[in-house]
Amino acid sequence: MWNNEIYLNDIDMVLNTKSIDYKKLKNKTVLVTGATGIIGSLIVNTLLMANKKKKLNCKVIAMVRNIEKANKMYEEQLKEDLNLNFLVGDIKEKIDCKDAVDYIVHAASETSSKMFVNAPLEIIDTILMGTRNVLDLAKEKKASKTIFLSTMEVYGRPETDEKIDEKHSTNLMTCEVRDCYPISKRTAENLCFCYSKVNDIKIDVLRLTQTFGPGVRYDDGRVFAEFARCAIEGRDIILHTKGETKRSYLYLADAVSAILTVLTNEKSNEVYNVANEDTYCSIYEMANLVAKGHNIKVKIELDDIEKYGFSKTLHLNLDTSKLQQLGWKATKSLEEMFDNLIKTMKE
Repeated sequence: MWNNEIYLNDIDMVLNTKSIDYKKLKNKTVLVTGATGIIGSLIVNTLLMANKKKKLNCKVIAMVRNIEKANKMYEEQLKEDLNLNFLVGDIKEKIDCKDAVDYIVHAASETSSKMFVNAPLEIIDTILMGTRNVLDLAKEKKASKTIFLSTMEVYGRPETDEKIDEKHSTNLMTCEVRDCYPISKRTAENLCFCYSKVNDIKIDVLRLTQTFGPGVRYDDGRVFAEFARCAIEGRDIILHTKGETKRSYLYLADAVSAILTVLTNEKSNEVYNVANEDTYCSIYEMANLVAKGHNIKVKIELDDIEKYGFSKTLHLNLDTSKLQQLGWKATKSLEEMFDNLIKTMKE
């Protein structure tokens, strides 16, 4: 993606985001977990481009599990000597980092709904053990701030279109296996703030809605990727539910601009919702938006949703006013998000 025009335009957009104080990152070291994921890799690439264009001299440590995959993904960036270093390790194990670390973005997370149902214990271990290991590293390195990426799913399954701010309650069910993911994320959030109080570290939590954009793999299993594949291949969109779940969405570059805004902001120990409020719609409405622009149809073939790992019907209408008070705002509409996703997936 380093040479993809749309992707590079997205990086430029983040570099020009006024709510990000890039001076805070000058001559600093930023460690990013999950650096081969779509969010983690865009954070890494944005910082590398900032080194190139803003002369930040920011050392970027990309934590990865698979060094071969990382070398391939960052092949061009490594040639340019933009201050990129790899740290190979499993987030579930103690993080052995010899370098000084000023900032940490913990972006490593499993996002496959099928995994939430088929491998719940692995999901729980990855979230809770991984977060504890990141916090231990933040304490050890006396990091200036750590960012933990959480999820909109911590709010459970709201049943109305009411606005959901960061203080909203939850109706998650401990007896529901699929809820292992949001319950573990919610527990990890509390772990962050308890750890902060005991060990005096600065941390912020960002609850992201479903996020996509250039860089999503063609075989990604999430619903937005399937809609994009249908558009590319000329296949009708088949829904296995009535598509009544409603949520907001978020463009990948907007997510990264939000993360870097909070990372470089003086405030700490806060929770922020991150979404484009204008994209709030049902899955059925989103399917029709994609179908209309690509001469395909939307068909409903009801099936057992549990085998797909789908969440039950919910309404997640996130209120992002707290984040917007820091100067951040979303930039891409849902239609623009899909246009850029489809163009890059074709390539």
